[in-house]
Amino acid sequence: MSWDNPTNEKIKEVLESAHTIAVVGLSDDPGRTSYQVSKIMQESGYKIIPVNPTVKEVLGEKAYPSLRDIPEKVDIINVFRRPEFLPEIAKEAVLTDCRVFWAQQGIVNQEAYDYLKERDFTVVMDLCIKVVHAVLVKK
Repeated sequence: MSWDNPTNEKIKEVLESAHTIAVVGLSDDPGRTSYQVSKIMQESGYKIIPVNPTVKEVLGEKAYPSLRDIPEKVDIINVFRRPEFLPEIAKEAVLTDCRVFWAQQGIVNQEAYDYLKERDFTVVMDLCIKVVHAVLVKK
């Protein structure tokens, strides 16, 4: 099976119902795309939870070394890691209560996609959450 993103209607529904986004690979460097995108999503009203074992805090939020360490409910897992890391992150994602997995623009991994879809995840790949939010969610 090849990967396929949900419809725009489904993605809009996900974004409008979400409150908390765990960002895997979020850097504390303001020059990095992960930081810039997450900052804009935070300014749009989402709580951002950094997931990065190499930092303590990003955007004023405590960072966690892994998805399993997050003590609160997460609505979207947004991934800023290279495609080869997605299967490992997908396996960790299924151990959480979250059922939305979003791989940023340029990031696709068929193995991770199949694994998550078999476990009833909504999976978005190769799309920037900030751009999609700006287009689909009118605030």
